[in-house]
Amino acid sequence: MRELRSEKGWSQARLAELLGVSRQNINAIETGKYDPSLSLALKIGRLFDLIVEDIFED
Repeated sequence: MRELRSEKGWSQARLAELLGVSRQNINAIETGKYDPSLSLALKIGRLFDLIVEDIFED
């Protein structure tokens, strides 16, 4: 997700704002310390116009 965010030129704070979560939440997802809920994963997919499987690994 970090690469996708960087391609858009968004900071973690901006991505968090767009998704309605905290910047710390974005950081935890990007560092692999937290797996997003299904609803958050779907929001992320819609935001980047990708399917969830293209963003997150099993």
